[in-house]
Amino acid sequence: MTDDESQPRVTIYTDGGCAGNPGPGGYGVVLLHGGHRRELSGGFRLTTNNRMEILAAIKALEALTSPCAVDLYSDSKYVVSSMRDGFVEQWRDHGWYRDAKKKNPAKNRDLWQRLLDAIEHHEVTFRWVKGHADVAENERCDQLAVEAAAGLDLEIDEVYEQENGGPPGAGGRRPATGGSSDVKITEEGQPCRKCGEPVVRQRPKRGPKPGQEYYYEYYLSCPGCKTIYMVDAAKRYL
Repeated sequence: MTDDESQPRVTIYTDGGCAGNPGPGGYGVVLLHGGHRRELSGGFRLTTNNRMEILAAIKALEALTSPCAVDLYSDSKYVVSSMRDGFVEQWRDHGWYRDAKKKNPAKNRDLWQRLLDAIEHHEVTFRWVKGHADVAENERCDQLAVEAAAGLDLEIDEVYEQENGGPPGAGGRRPATGGSSDVKITEEGQPCRKCGEPVVRQRPKRGPKPGQEYYYEYYLSCPGCKTIYMVDAAKRYL
């Protein structure tokens, strides 16, 4: 990690999640520098919430083309606390065990190592932000992540699938979910893929942000587990 006051200051918001945990997942990123804005997202066919939260931070930092001073906001206490409080470095020093006695392996070691590599080029401060609390950029990241997870031609989280098996139809195990994880949610009244409760239509509280190429006129939300589904029929181009 570098320390140079002359570095450009960048503000980053990240979010990640998946339907079912494990299940189809995605990450969303918003990068802000001066008047510039960039959004990133990606989806995977089988992964976990925590892996997408870590990957969101990785993708954000790997997108920077020069050393920067970064304020990185995430609603994942798992990511923020593990990095800010030095736990990840301890796990690495213990050979990727959570304790010196090497009885408790650290999960997601592949992504944690990649994140440690990414911060070496920057001065990064990890900051926690409460999720679903009307923080505009955090909400946008959540929207990007949900949309990516619901997309077609999802990427493969190779490490996770090697360790846990692939999704149904790919020779692996079926994710344990309360709903129907392999049915695309497109209409009000369909059962939530995570918990099975019928989803309802909701309208965003805010309009599109400057620089957005499109927005969603409405989305589908589960009243039970609060999972959000972005649907193509609601997509409006600017």
